[in-house]
Amino acid sequence: MSKSSPVVDLFIPCFIDQIRPKIAWDTIKVLKSVGCRVRYKAKQTCCGQPAYNAGFWKEACSVAEKLIDEFDDENAYVVAPSASCIGMIRNAYTDILKSEEKLEKYYSLQKRAFELSEFLVDVLGIEQLENVCFPHRITYHDSCSALRECYISDAPRKLLQSIKGLEIVEMSGIETCCGFGGTFAVKFPAISAAMAEQKLQNASQTTTEYVVSTDFSCLMHLESYAKKNNISLNFLHIAEILANDC
Repeated sequence: MSKSSPVVDLFIPCFIDQIRPKIAWDTIKVLKSVGCRVRYKAKQTCCGQPAYNAGFWKEACSVAEKLIDEFDDENAYVVAPSASCIGMIRNAYTDILKSEEKLEKYYSLQKRAFELSEFLVDVLGIEQLENVCFPHRITYHDSCSALRECYISDAPRKLLQSIKGLEIVEMSGIETCCGFGGTFAVKFPAISAAMAEQKLQNASQTTTEYVVSTDFSCLMHLESYAKKNNISLNFLHIAEILANDC
Protein backbone atom coordinates (compact mmCIF):
# COMPACT_ATOMS: atom_id res chain seq x y z
CA MET A 1 0.00 0.00 0.00
CA SER A 2 1.26 3.44 -0.91
CA LYS A 3 1.38 5.85 2.00
CA SER A 4 1.52 8.85 -0.36
CA SER A 5 -2.17 8.48 -1.28
CA PRO A 6 -3.60 5.83 1.04
CA VAL A 7 -6.98 4.29 0.35
CA VAL A 8 -9.15 4.12 3.47
CA ASP A 9 -12.30 2.08 3.89
CA LEU A 10 -14.20 3.80 6.68
CA PHE A 11 -15.86 1.72 9.38
CA ILE A 12 -18.45 3.59 11.43
CA PRO A 13 -19.64 2.14 14.77
CA CYS A 14 -23.36 1.48 15.21
CA PHE A 15 -23.82 4.04 17.98
CA ILE A 16 -22.07 6.81 16.04
CA ASP A 17 -24.22 6.05 13.00
CA GLN A 18 -27.39 6.20 15.07
CA ILE A 19 -26.65 8.83 17.71
CA ARG A 20 -23.93 11.23 16.55
CA PRO A 21 -23.25 10.82 12.81
CA LYS A 22 -21.37 14.13 12.81
CA ILE A 23 -18.37 12.18 14.13
CA ALA A 24 -18.40 10.09 10.96
CA TRP A 25 -18.48 13.17 8.72
CA ASP A 26 -15.69 14.79 10.74
CA THR A 27 -13.62 11.62 10.41
CA ILE A 28 -14.02 11.76 6.63
CA LYS A 29 -13.05 15.44 6.63
CA VAL A 30 -9.88 14.75 8.63
CA LEU A 31 -8.81 11.80 6.49
CA LYS A 32 -9.37 13.73 3.28
CA SER A 33 -7.42 16.70 4.64
CA VAL A 34 -4.30 14.53 4.89
CA GLY A 35 -4.66 13.16 1.37
CA CYS A 36 -6.52 9.91 1.92
CA ARG A 37 -9.00 8.53 -0.59
CA VAL A 38 -11.93 7.62 1.62
CA ARG A 39 -14.53 5.01 0.74
CA TYR A 40 -17.67 4.07 2.66
CA LYS A 41 -19.36 0.71 2.25
CA ALA A 42 -23.05 1.45 2.71
CA LYS A 43 -24.02 -2.12 3.65
CA GLN A 44 -21.67 -2.29 6.63
CA THR A 45 -23.30 -2.98 9.99
CA CYS A 46 -21.53 -3.93 13.23
CA CYS A 47 -18.21 -5.33 14.39
CA GLY A 48 -20.05 -7.94 16.48
CA GLN A 49 -18.94 -6.72 19.88
CA PRO A 50 -22.40 -6.50 21.56
CA ALA A 51 -23.20 -10.13 20.71
CA TYR A 52 -19.67 -11.28 21.58
CA ASN A 53 -19.69 -9.61 25.01
CA ALA A 54 -23.13 -11.02 25.76
CA GLY A 55 -21.95 -14.56 25.04
CA PHE A 56 -23.72 -15.00 21.69
CA TRP A 57 -20.59 -16.12 19.85
CA LYS A 58 -22.41 -17.86 16.99
CA GLU A 59 -24.27 -14.65 16.17
CA ALA A 60 -21.08 -12.61 16.63
CA CYS A 61 -19.32 -14.93 14.19
CA SER A 62 -21.94 -14.22 11.50
CA VAL A 63 -21.46 -10.49 11.94
CA ALA A 64 -17.66 -10.83 11.91
CA GLU A 65 -17.73 -12.88 8.72
CA LYS A 66 -19.90 -10.24 7.05
CA LEU A 67 -17.43 -7.53 8.03
CA ILE A 68 -14.45 -9.55 6.81
CA ASP A 69 -16.08 -10.10 3.43
CA GLU A 70 -16.95 -6.43 3.07
CA PHE A 71 -13.51 -5.12 3.98
CA ASP A 72 -11.51 -7.55 1.87
CA ASP A 73 -9.43 -5.12 -0.21
CA GLU A 74 -5.85 -5.83 0.82
CA ASN A 75 -4.75 -2.53 -0.71
CA ALA A 76 -6.93 -0.46 1.61
CA TYR A 77 -6.66 0.45 5.26
CA VAL A 78 -9.72 0.11 7.48
CA VAL A 79 -10.07 3.09 9.82
CA ALA A 80 -12.69 3.64 12.52
CA PRO A 81 -13.29 6.54 14.93
CA SER A 82 -13.43 3.95 17.72
CA ALA A 83 -10.75 2.00 19.54
CA SER A 84 -13.50 -0.21 20.90
CA CYS A 85 -14.47 -1.56 17.47
CA ILE A 86 -10.86 -1.83 16.34
CA GLY A 87 -10.00 -3.72 19.53
CA MET A 88 -12.82 -6.15 18.80
CA ILE A 89 -11.64 -6.68 15.23
CA ARG A 90 -8.00 -7.11 16.22
CA ASN A 91 -8.36 -9.31 19.25
CA ALA A 92 -11.65 -11.21 19.43
CA TYR A 93 -12.27 -12.68 16.00
CA THR A 94 -9.85 -15.55 16.56
CA ASP A 95 -12.18 -16.72 19.36
CA ILE A 96 -15.25 -16.98 17.16
CA LEU A 97 -14.19 -17.67 13.57
CA LYS A 98 -14.31 -21.32 12.53
CA SER A 99 -13.72 -21.21 8.78
CA GLU A 100 -10.09 -21.42 7.63
CA GLU A 101 -11.01 -19.34 4.59
CA LYS A 102 -12.43 -16.56 6.75
CA LEU A 103 -9.46 -16.75 9.13
CA GLU A 104 -7.04 -16.25 6.25
CA LYS A 105 -8.94 -13.16 5.08
CA TYR A 106 -9.19 -12.00 8.69
CA TYR A 107 -5.43 -12.03 9.26
CA SER A 108 -5.06 -9.57 6.39
CA LEU A 109 -7.77 -7.32 7.84
CA GLN A 110 -6.24 -7.53 11.31
CA LYS A 111 -3.06 -5.87 10.02
CA ARG A 112 -4.93 -3.12 8.17
CA ALA A 113 -7.41 -2.00 10.83
CA PHE A 114 -6.67 1.15 12.84
CA GLU A 115 -8.32 3.67 15.14
CA LEU A 116 -8.31 7.20 13.66
CA SER A 117 -5.63 8.91 15.79
CA GLU A 118 -3.45 5.82 15.71
CA PHE A 119 -3.70 5.73 11.92
CA LEU A 120 -2.76 9.38 11.55
CA VAL A 121 0.23 9.26 13.89
CA ASP A 122 1.60 5.73 13.75
CA VAL A 123 0.81 4.84 10.13
CA LEU A 124 0.93 8.14 8.24
CA GLY A 125 3.42 9.83 10.58
CA ILE A 126 1.23 12.93 10.99
CA GLU A 127 1.36 14.63 14.36
CA GLN A 128 -0.05 18.02 13.39
CA LEU A 129 -3.00 19.01 11.21
CA GLU A 130 -2.96 22.27 9.29
CA ASN A 131 -5.50 25.05 9.94
CA VAL A 132 -7.10 23.41 12.97
CA CYS A 133 -7.96 25.54 15.99
CA PHE A 134 -9.72 24.84 19.26
CA PRO A 135 -9.16 27.64 21.81
CA HIS A 136 -10.25 25.72 24.90
CA ARG A 137 -8.89 23.73 27.84
CA ILE A 138 -9.68 20.05 27.62
CA THR A 139 -9.04 16.89 29.58
CA TYR A 140 -8.52 13.61 27.81
CA HIS A 141 -10.24 10.33 28.71
CA ASP A 142 -8.40 7.10 27.87
CA SER A 143 -10.94 4.44 26.99
CA CYS A 144 -10.23 0.93 28.24
CA SER A 145 -10.30 -0.39 24.68
CA ALA A 146 -7.77 2.18 23.52
CA LEU A 147 -5.39 1.56 26.42
CA ARG A 148 -5.71 -2.16 27.00
CA GLU A 149 -6.70 -3.60 23.65
CA CYS A 150 -5.02 -1.26 21.16
CA TYR A 151 -2.26 0.26 23.34
CA ILE A 152 -3.24 3.77 22.25
CA SER A 153 -2.29 6.62 24.55
CA ASP A 154 0.31 8.92 22.97
CA ALA A 155 -1.18 9.31 19.48
CA PRO A 156 -4.34 11.24 20.42
CA ARG A 157 -2.40 13.44 22.82
CA LYS A 158 0.20 14.31 20.18
CA LEU A 159 -2.52 15.42 17.80
CA LEU A 160 -4.40 17.40 20.44
CA GLN A 161 -1.28 19.13 21.74
CA SER A 162 -0.50 20.40 18.25
CA ILE A 163 -3.84 22.20 17.84
CA LYS A 164 -3.76 26.00 18.02
CA GLY A 165 -5.27 27.35 21.21
CA LEU A 166 -5.88 23.97 22.82
CA GLU A 167 -4.55 23.17 26.28
CA ILE A 168 -4.65 19.66 27.76
CA VAL A 169 -4.98 19.26 31.51
CA GLU A 170 -4.65 15.65 32.63
CA MET A 171 -7.14 14.40 35.19
CA SER A 172 -6.23 12.04 38.02
CA GLY A 173 -6.99 8.37 37.52
CA ILE A 174 -6.54 8.60 33.75
CA GLU A 175 -6.35 4.81 33.39
CA THR A 176 -9.55 4.19 35.35
CA CYS A 177 -12.64 2.94 33.50
CA CYS A 178 -15.58 5.30 33.03
CA GLY A 179 -18.02 2.50 33.91
CA PHE A 180 -19.69 1.99 30.53
CA GLY A 181 -18.36 -1.33 29.28
CA GLY A 182 -21.30 -1.90 26.93
CA THR A 183 -23.55 -4.49 28.54
CA PHE A 184 -21.78 -3.94 31.88
CA ALA A 185 -23.71 -0.67 32.29
CA VAL A 186 -26.97 -2.55 31.78
CA LYS A 187 -26.17 -5.52 34.02
CA PHE A 188 -24.59 -3.50 36.84
CA PRO A 189 -26.13 0.00 36.66
CA ALA A 190 -25.26 1.05 40.20
CA ILE A 191 -21.58 0.17 39.83
CA SER A 192 -21.51 1.72 36.36
CA ALA A 193 -23.02 4.99 37.64
CA ALA A 194 -20.58 5.12 40.59
CA MET A 195 -17.64 4.73 38.21
CA ALA A 196 -18.99 7.51 35.98
CA GLU A 197 -19.40 9.73 39.04
CA GLN A 198 -15.76 9.20 40.04
CA LYS A 199 -14.51 9.82 36.52
CA LEU A 200 -16.48 13.05 36.25
CA GLN A 201 -15.29 14.22 39.65
CA ASN A 202 -11.73 13.78 38.41
CA ALA A 203 -12.55 15.60 35.18
CA SER A 204 -14.27 18.47 36.99
CA GLN A 205 -11.25 19.00 39.24
CA THR A 206 -9.19 19.96 36.18
CA THR A 207 -11.50 23.00 35.70
CA THR A 208 -11.51 22.33 31.96
CA GLU A 209 -14.45 22.81 29.60
CA TYR A 210 -14.36 19.60 27.61
CA VAL A 211 -13.82 15.88 28.04
CA VAL A 212 -12.35 14.37 24.86
CA SER A 213 -11.85 10.74 23.88
CA THR A 214 -11.31 8.38 20.95
CA ASP A 215 -14.46 6.51 21.96
CA PHE A 216 -17.95 7.95 21.73
CA SER A 217 -19.35 5.07 23.78
CA CYS A 218 -17.48 6.35 26.84
CA LEU A 219 -18.46 9.94 26.11
CA MET A 220 -22.12 8.97 25.65
CA HIS A 221 -22.10 7.28 29.05
CA LEU A 222 -20.38 10.17 30.82
CA GLU A 223 -22.48 12.82 29.11
CA SER A 224 -25.70 11.09 30.15
CA TYR A 225 -24.58 10.98 33.78
CA ALA A 226 -23.43 14.61 33.64
CA LYS A 227 -26.76 15.83 32.25
CA LYS A 228 -28.75 13.87 34.78
CA ASN A 229 -26.69 15.28 37.65
CA ASN A 230 -26.25 18.86 36.35
CA ILE A 231 -22.50 18.60 35.88
CA SER A 232 -21.38 21.37 33.54
CA LEU A 233 -18.92 19.62 31.24
CA ASN A 234 -18.96 19.24 27.47
CA PHE A 235 -18.03 16.04 25.64
CA LEU A 236 -16.39 15.75 22.23
CA HIS A 237 -14.95 12.94 20.17
CA ILE A 238 -11.40 13.64 19.02
CA ALA A 239 -12.53 13.71 15.37
CA GLU A 240 -14.82 16.67 16.16
CA ILE A 241 -11.82 18.64 17.37
CA LEU A 242 -9.44 17.58 14.59
CA ALA A 243 -12.04 18.77 12.05
CA ASN A 244 -12.50 22.18 13.67
CA ASP A 245 -11.27 24.81 11.20
CA CYS A 246 -9.54 28.01 12.24
